[in-house]
Amino acid sequence: MEALTQFVNAINGIVWGPPMLVAILGTGLFLQLRLKFMPIFKIGMGFRWVWKSRTPDENAKGDITPYAALMTALAATVGTGNIAGVATAIALGGPGALFWMWMTALVGMATKYAEVLLAVHYRETDTRGHQVGGPMYAIKNGLGKNWKWLGMAFALFGGLAGFGIGNMVQSNSVADVLNVTFGIDKWISGIVMTVLVGFVLIGGVKRIGAVAQKIVPFMCVAYIITSLIVLGMYIQEIPAAFALIIESAFNPVAATGGFAGAAIMLAIRYGVARGIFSNEAGLGTAGIAQAAGKSKNPVESGLVGMMGTFIDTIIVCTMTGLVIIVTGVWNSGVNGAALSSSAYATGLPGVGEYVLAISLAFFAFSTIIGWSYFGEKCWEFIAGTAITMPYRVLWTGFVMVGAVTQLDFVWLVADTLNAFMALPNLISLLLLSPVIVKLTNEYFANK
Repeated sequence: MEALTQFVNAINGIVWGPPMLVAILGTGLFLQLRLKFMPIFKIGMGFRWVWKSRTPDENAKGDITPYAALMTALAATVGTGNIAGVATAIALGGPGALFWMWMTALVGMATKYAEVLLAVHYRETDTRGHQVGGPMYAIKNGLGKNWKWLGMAFALFGGLAGFGIGNMVQSNSVADVLNVTFGIDKWISGIVMTVLVGFVLIGGVKRIGAVAQKIVPFMCVAYIITSLIVLGMYIQEIPAAFALIIESAFNPVAATGGFAGAAIMLAIRYGVARGIFSNEAGLGTAGIAQAAGKSKNPVESGLVGMMGTFIDTIIVCTMTGLVIIVTGVWNSGVNGAALSSSAYATGLPGVGEYVLAISLAFFAFSTIIGWSYFGEKCWEFIAGTAITMPYRVLWTGFVMVGAVTQLDFVWLVADTLNAFMALPNLISLLLLSPVIVKLTNEYFANK
């Protein structure tokens, strides 16, 4: 087992090395340039479309509102990455890693916009009359049947990765944090989560969307308010925190306290990698959710979809990062969710760690139901709709497995499969970029 772990670890180091990070950032920057930075200039319009998408045109194709589709995508992305991922980036790359997370999000908005636009433009109606889409359909219908193998590769990697990164890793995080903070046995957490996930999945995308649009806004707003309370208590430290973030992004950070020091490359590497892990721009998952949304125009879906990256990283991750830095615990030598917990416990003694534990539980649970839909559509692309119910049963069972199992190897494999998911998606985005630009220009020319 140790040899297998070392082998997968070596592959992970290659696929998440500088070439992959350059490919993801480079694709996002290329799309931003092709779109003349429209995703950044149209952030205000994006928020307006998010609000407007709660009540779409009922004559439009789709199964749920674009707002519910966005909440489903956000449910999958706002997870442990926003708490543990940000903390890991800062603990290993220094405060400058947060700056590179921001840069990843700003170019990632173009990537997410393009993913969603193509997913909606090339979506299909399945045998049950539901709208389905995503990178696999964009590849098949946009690049032609000769490229279907690439779509199959994306679906296979996505379908397998989901059981790890979107399921077991999340349920394990919930069981672990509830055990440490409240003393709840892991098997009890596992049973409760399994029952809740099974109840949601029985109702399909409509129930997933309905649950997501109730849970996600509540958990994000509650987390942001808590973070703002801490930041309000340390308001005098905020200017220095921003200065430290900017300075550390472009200069090596010396060892201090329990922090071992970090070169600029480490800040970039961990900032970009954890940023992508958090917002999933480049993985193509958001398009799978948005393809189910009622929409008459793929550009409008893209505008709604790109806001997921902004909300996830620019808002939620920034809250976590700033709290870690202003409370002074970033160089304590602690890592992961424990570092975030330490920051909130310092900022709100006697309360903060409990708030963070509950937030992590909500974030991770929402990721499980969001990713369940992504994985379902991947397997349906490969095997047809007959696989739907067996998949849902299997997915629900793996929630329990994840809650009570040590998952270091599963995390490693899933993280590696995520990189393999990104490759087919990035290829399709680059090859179909003329379609993205054409549809975008036509839409705004008619406005």
